[in-house]
Amino acid sequence: MSATVQMMLNWMKGLVLWISLCVFVQCLPAHAQFDADSRAYYDNWLKLADRAEEVVDARRASTVDLEQLRSDISVYRDRFRYLQSQNGERIETLQAQLDALGPAPEDGSEEPEDLARLRERLGDQLLALRVPRIVSDEAYRRADGLIGEIDLIIRDRRKSLLLERGPTPLAPENWTDAMESLSEAFSALTGETADQLSHVTTLQRIRTGWPSLVLLIGVGLTLTLRGRALSQWAAAHLKTRSWQSTSLWDFCLSLTQVILPYWGIGLIIAAVHTSDVLGVRGTLLLDKVDDWALILLAFHWLGGRLYVSREDNPLLPVDPKNAAATWLVLDLLAVLLVAKEVLASLEDFIAFSEGALAVIRFPLILMAALLMLRLHRIGKQQRADNDDDTDDGAIAFGVSGIIHMVRRIAYLFGFVSPVLALAGYINAAEALIYPSILTLALIAAMLVVQRLLVDVYGYISGLGKGAGDTLVAVLLGFALTLVAVPFLAVIWGARESELWELWNKLRNGFQIGDFTISPTAFLSFAVIFAIGYSITRLLQGSLRTSLLPKTRLDAGGQNAVVAGTGYVGIFLAALVAISAAGLDLSSLAIVAGALSVGIGFGLQTIVSNFVSGIILLIERPISKGDWIEVGGMMGYVRDISVRSTRIETFDRTDVIVPNSDLITGTVTNFTRGNTVGRVIVGVGVAYGTDVRKVETILADIANAHPMVLANPAPSVVFQGFGADSLDFEIRAILRDVNWMLTVKSEINFEIERRFREESIEIPFAQRDLWIRNPEALRGDPPKDS
Repeated sequence: MSATVQMMLNWMKGLVLWISLCVFVQCLPAHAQFDADSRAYYDNWLKLADRAEEVVDARRASTVDLEQLRSDISVYRDRFRYLQSQNGERIETLQAQLDALGPAPEDGSEEPEDLARLRERLGDQLLALRVPRIVSDEAYRRADGLIGEIDLIIRDRRKSLLLERGPTPLAPENWTDAMESLSEAFSALTGETADQLSHVTTLQRIRTGWPSLVLLIGVGLTLTLRGRALSQWAAAHLKTRSWQSTSLWDFCLSLTQVILPYWGIGLIIAAVHTSDVLGVRGTLLLDKVDDWALILLAFHWLGGRLYVSREDNPLLPVDPKNAAATWLVLDLLAVLLVAKEVLASLEDFIAFSEGALAVIRFPLILMAALLMLRLHRIGKQQRADNDDDTDDGAIAFGVSGIIHMVRRIAYLFGFVSPVLALAGYINAAEALIYPSILTLALIAAMLVVQRLLVDVYGYISGLGKGAGDTLVAVLLGFALTLVAVPFLAVIWGARESELWELWNKLRNGFQIGDFTISPTAFLSFAVIFAIGYSITRLLQGSLRTSLLPKTRLDAGGQNAVVAGTGYVGIFLAALVAISAAGLDLSSLAIVAGALSVGIGFGLQTIVSNFVSGIILLIERPISKGDWIEVGGMMGYVRDISVRSTRIETFDRTDVIVPNSDLITGTVTNFTRGNTVGRVIVGVGVAYGTDVRKVETILADIANAHPMVLANPAPSVVFQGFGADSLDFEIRAILRDVNWMLTVKSEINFEIERRFREESIEIPFAQRDLWIRNPEALRGDPPKDS
């Protein structure tokens, strides 16, 4: 299809859409028609959309122009997305009013005039509100499609550029071209600088402003050359203070190692600008010197934070003899990054040939690859030393594991990149080696920031160095990882517009069948549920400490009320959060119903325990703190949850009992309702003892004990005639049955004392042993030899 035919079709589609819009507008009441601004805005959009379709079809526009066109369309698309959601509540209200009127008569019967007039008015209002949304929806979809087509063109171009094969740097003819191009660039810069110095106005400006120039350059050189020494002196001074203040202030002062030299370089740049000694090309390069200096200073600072600072607890475990070498490697990598940027700036005003660029860029790629291999070798040697220090030599999972994985990838790219460059794939080689360097720098920055945040948390919480072993440190690392993902994507070639596009799709939600998943909705759900959960816990705390202790409820009842409040509060918080977030779970109802049948069979025991736990909290046959016996286990109830009950035995061991066993089984509760309980102490006396005297003594002992209730009075029971003794029992009611064993022991001690004083014998079993063949045990006398 020719471009002319495609253009005609585009104009025809626009004409049809415009006529349809005009028909809709003319059918609306006067107050619902588009105003002049809306019509002008839509006209501008149609013109932009038609032009964008022509550009997309032609595929001749530059990538910069396509990005600008995409940005313009994105503005309109955002506006149309906003208009799609306008008047939603009003439309729902009008639709509800029409539904309340019922369906219009279809059998030819006439409708009452007032009702027909009302239906017509509501229909006109509803149509007036829906037309802008319909038009905006169509425009939004068109804009979204155009943006997708532009993104596809740009991605295809970048992929083609990445896989494009150029001249090899090994060709001798390219060496001469490269030297000539560099000489031309140097001559252009020095030549225009000499021209500027030959101007009278430049010399006059230098003569009149030399005091300020000298001051700027002097202060700049001082800050650049001595700023780091000043920062190190201040950091050394802080080492005499406490750990918390030292770690935080040390980090803050370390930033001055970047800030002070950066300011100094800025002053020197300002002095050069003031002198006006550079030409156009030199000025363009000078404007980027501060960015290049920041790269060098940042890499140098990262090396110091990773390998030198905090010798007692370094971020990365590197032997001191390798720390300086690793730091030097990072500095050299930064120099190569700056050299790459300088070359890219020279390309703006020097026409380098492809062969010359291949020759100039190859040494940078080769040196970067060698430095990456050196960095991997140092890390491998350090890892081997660490494995020798451990018993199992296992690879630790965590920061060191991630660093090791990245180093291996960088090691691979360090081999592949020079080979690709030699083969002519310079763009592919640079796309591998330089992002690897920046990835290492990004991970290093994440480690430094995480250490700072952990130190701040340790200072605030008072944990000090122990803050690094807490869950908060892990969560901070996870949060920093999420924050670093967009930067990592940009490093490896993702466009900023693509990231914003992805963010908008995530924010607006994406459709899976009839279910819309929106991170914003889930975030709203999490925030509202967290607020509801916090309020529930606060209410539970108030009930437990302030309100319930002032009531007549026992401890078990108070615990039941607090637990029930927690369950109801969490359920209501989840319900309110789901409703407020606008999560539509109706489409999952059928699936949930089907799954509940299958899950019910597998989880019927858990469900039974859950229901039993609710019954325990409501009926309260046992309560927290009760002394119970169930299944042969005896102890105190320490906790009742929805699934199980925890019992602490007298051996101080915890026994977890499913709630269903407490409901369906037999449970003995020794302290239900009150702590009164009976104790039985048995004792035997020898035959021939005065039993009435024994009865009196035992009764006196029971009545004299302070834990025994006087009403009902304790009793002494003559239990019977045993094989070796006359058996008696003391049966007494105690004030607190929890003291049963203590009371029983004290009564036994008192019985033994009184019986000894009264010469009453406590018998024990005695047996006579008869030997039937004693001669066999004695043996025969020895015979004479």
